[in-house]
Amino acid sequence: MTTITNTPSQNSSDSLKKATNGSKGPLTSRPTREEAEDAVRTLIAWTGDDPTREGLVDTPKRVVKAYDEFFKGYKEDALEILSRTFEDVDGYDDMVMLRGIDMSSHCEHHMVPIIGQVHVAYIPSDKVVGISKLARIVETFAKRLQTQETMTAQIANVIDTGLTPRGTAVFIEAEHQCMSMRGVNKPNVATITTRFTGVFQDDSDLRNRFLGMINNGK
Repeated sequence: MTTITNTPSQNSSDSLKKATNGSKGPLTSRPTREEAEDAVRTLIAWTGDDPTREGLVDTPKRVVKAYDEFFKGYKEDALEILSRTFEDVDGYDDMVMLRGIDMSSHCEHHMVPIIGQVHVAYIPSDKVVGISKLARIVETFAKRLQTQETMTAQIANVIDTGLTPRGTAVFIEAEHQCMSMRGVNKPNVATITTRFTGVFQDDSDLRNRFLGMINNGK
């Protein structure tokens, strides 16, 4: 079973805000690590277990440390990642594509994993970026509380803003644990979101070529 969403366009100011900070900016102040660990103890007790028993006594520290990794994207500036570009490309003006970027994120509604793959492409105008930077862009937005629709738009928006390409294409396919582990309990459901800008939006042949290159990798 597959669900498909094509994310809508947004005005430039909203796009830039979402590209750099997400739909909501980072907090100006954060709880202390000790306060975060206390919150984990409260949740453990709420589940019905004893946070002081041997197997759980160090769990709050482990959870907070894991959260540092899960949500490290809040500490990163997506536009800064794209700030170093190269103009000497000997006239190259065709598609640059990264296919099959593994992605893990967390649903902002239930804080459980979203796991899948991201495919990204752009058509350069006068500059390109190191290909690893595109993977880092995906990682930056994935390591935040997210909806898949928002993340799809954010990736496309920051590439458009940072590289001013002739067009950008983003395709995400992922499984949401908030759907497979709880609620309707339907595993193996793929949610697909896409975002096309510039020539990818205007040229159906180019768009189909991008989608075909994704399918050729399966």
